[in-house]
Amino acid sequence: MRERTRLDDSIGAYRALERRLDDALTLHDLAEAEDDAATLGEAEAELQALRETTARLQLTSLLSGEADANDCYLEVHAGAGGTEAQDWASMLVRMYARWAEAHGYKVEWLEESAGEEAGIKSATLRFTGENAYGWLKSESGVHRLVRISPFDSQGRRHTSFASAWVYPVVDETIDIQILDKDLRIDTYRASGAGGQHVNKTDSAVRMTHLPTGIVVQCQTDRSQHKNRAEAMRMLRARLYEAELRQREDAAQAQADAKTDIGWGHQIRSYVLQPYQMVKDLRTGVETSSVQDVLDGDIDAFLEASLAHGLEGGESAGVEASPG
Repeated sequence: MRERTRLDDSIGAYRALERRLDDALTLHDLAEAEDDAATLGEAEAELQALRETTARLQLTSLLSGEADANDCYLEVHAGAGGTEAQDWASMLVRMYARWAEAHGYKVEWLEESAGEEAGIKSATLRFTGENAYGWLKSESGVHRLVRISPFDSQGRRHTSFASAWVYPVVDETIDIQILDKDLRIDTYRASGAGGQHVNKTDSAVRMTHLPTGIVVQCQTDRSQHKNRAEAMRMLRARLYEAELRQREDAAQAQADAKTDIGWGHQIRSYVLQPYQMVKDLRTGVETSSVQDVLDGDIDAFLEASLAHGLEGGESAGVEASPG
């Protein structure tokens, strides 16, 4: 039924475009025949809007990967550099949250580890909505920030790194075997935003899959049982995502990319000083509207990755587990 709904929506959107195009062309012909400049301008504006909508839908049609239509998890981890890197990690999380909210995705905070002075050491979010994973999968990797540090009393320029890791939420019907002997489960008190509501007991859960070293953690609920269940869902998703990468014969690329969060491994640079520019190092797309990007306007980067057939979220991600 979900697949049928998706196909119905796709066909419905196409039919709606056909009707809009017919109406716009009819209006255009009438305006020309009557030499009505105002109506002609209205028709041309509608045709331009249709061009932009069609281009967007054409890109969306490329989201045909096995898990592209799924919801997704996003993990962000601060690199080396203490407070500066932790502040950058929090800025990165805000950027993705703003993007998701602008596109109608539901955002749920699952885990947050606060920094000592500012920012975060790590955070995990869940984005719910159609094609969430397909759009965000290419964001996995290291993100580099260059700016005058607000934490440096001498006003010096600093370079900071943070990593993003995107993986799909998997359907409960997908059979993924996880043995009890392969798990280490730790409980601890929640911290970070909202912690005052959930940190009265050791309700937060950290789950480690020993054979792969994958670590997930959840502290969203007061109930340890609910956090454990969500952590298990996240772990199943991570294992499924790893299997997807193996099917695509990307294991070597993944192994090569597993390295420190630092120089030489970034996928995108955000420069605030001495000039302003955000540049994606894979597609070459760049913009000087840095504040807009940090406020969530990252569509140009996502669309370029999709149009170029990049699979950064599936074959070139940089994993950085906490601890």
